[in-house]
Amino acid sequence: MDFATIDYVVFGAYAALIIGVGLWVSREKEGRTKDSADYFLAGKSLPWWAIGASLIASNISAEQFIGMSGSGFRLGLAIASYEWMAAITLLVIAWFFLPIYLEKGIFTMPQFLEERYDGRVRTLLAVFWLLVYVFVNLTAVLYLGALAMEGIMGVPLFWGIAGLAIFATVYSIYGGLEAVAWTDVVQVVVLLGGGLLTTVLALDAYADGGGAAAGLSKLVSDLPSRFDMILGPGELLYQDDAGVTQDAYQLLPGLGVLLGGMWVANLFYWGCNQYIIQRALAAKSLKEAQRGLAFAAGLKLVLPLVVVIPGIVAFGLDAPIDKADQAYPWLLGTYIGPGLKGLAFAALAAAIVSSLASMMNSTATIFTIDLYKSRNPGASETRLVTIGRLVSLVAITIAALVAYPLLGAIDQAFQYIQEYTGFISPGVLAVFVMGLFWRKATANAALVTAVLSIPLSALAKVLLPSIPFLNRMGYVFLVSVALIVVISLLEAKGKDSPKAIRIAGVKLASDPVFLTATFGILGVTAALYAVFW
Repeated sequence: MDFATIDYVVFGAYAALIIGVGLWVSREKEGRTKDSADYFLAGKSLPWWAIGASLIASNISAEQFIGMSGSGFRLGLAIASYEWMAAITLLVIAWFFLPIYLEKGIFTMPQFLEERYDGRVRTLLAVFWLLVYVFVNLTAVLYLGALAMEGIMGVPLFWGIAGLAIFATVYSIYGGLEAVAWTDVVQVVVLLGGGLLTTVLALDAYADGGGAAAGLSKLVSDLPSRFDMILGPGELLYQDDAGVTQDAYQLLPGLGVLLGGMWVANLFYWGCNQYIIQRALAAKSLKEAQRGLAFAAGLKLVLPLVVVIPGIVAFGLDAPIDKADQAYPWLLGTYIGPGLKGLAFAALAAAIVSSLASMMNSTATIFTIDLYKSRNPGASETRLVTIGRLVSLVAITIAALVAYPLLGAIDQAFQYIQEYTGFISPGVLAVFVMGLFWRKATANAALVTAVLSIPLSALAKVLLPSIPFLNRMGYVFLVSVALIVVISLLEAKGKDSPKAIRIAGVKLASDPVFLTATFGILGVTAALYAVFW
């Protein structure tokens, strides 16, 4: 795809703006040096709108723009359940998880586990998260982002990976979470604006110039099976990249999406995941944190327009592509004109680098606070910040080196990420949920369950190969909960843990703005499922 001079100017202006904002926010305040609270939690000063914007910018990356569009190309609108169910999940987290986290005054999720269980659980889960961030999340974002650059600008994959890694590093590594969060406010405007522009122009092209509304109506009429949210076995068959017929039900198993394993995936991602929940931990107050999550939930409802509909349009236009994940780059290259092409690509780049920066910062936070500081309690604030910056640099370097070898042969990278993150999420979520809401859960029960998380998931994959992976995640979660219950009761003889959380003493939601937003979002979500059931 050819970029015109104006496209390079537009993209260059965006890059300069983000780097400029990041460096300006990162500057040392007069008379004081950044401490660990500044670097890892933005000085606990974020307002609701910055929290919500940063959550979305951190969450929406190449994984969604490229990966979810690729899944939209193969599976249709049903893949949007990951977005719409996430909106409900964010409200659950804001109601029940956040008040406890903020009352504890924690920096990291592993730190919470030590306060509730013990240091062994903290260390084990810290190592788990570091491995997932570096070898699954960072690598996936780098690979999919570079794949997009190759399809859109013709940049070789190696240089695309290197360029994205350097871009994210330049503006984030010095300023920490504060630089990441405030640049995310700009990034989310660019990624939503540019992303919607791509969708509007693609739908207009599908309607032969009749407008986006006409294009969407025609798309629904021409491809009704691609707009079913709840799929039955054999209802939607597709050809993968190897030409093998696959059943979409294996990826999105009907009502299991609403009632089963997707809850495990979403509760783990939004409620126990450091690089997501870290924004809420940096809030000025519980009220600001809850409003921020409600704002993010509202944005989640419109995101399928940006990251799923383009994939369906590419399918409707019979895109001549070899891999599903090439759908979005093909659309940009074919239907977006000069100038607008630069803006659309800036939206994609905004999604990519904001996620990279967030993951780098959270990787650094976990390593520094949970592994380094816990063993070096006398370390100075300056030392902690320096360690954090070095870890960020090492993490992005490793991810850049292994991105292509790990993901180069994958058909739908979005599904790869979901399934293999799902090897860890059921057991870890069980540890968190039982620790938060069951006072009898013991440290040994949590440790055994965490250790068995990957083996149990791998065993379920081997023994139940025909069961959709989302359903397997649900089964493993239930087994993990049962493990915690049995071991805790055998060990503690039914007594409460001395570290148990007393929910009665925790302040829950009381903000009328948050409560109103909650019921509005639930109503809209229900209406969307009713329309596209």
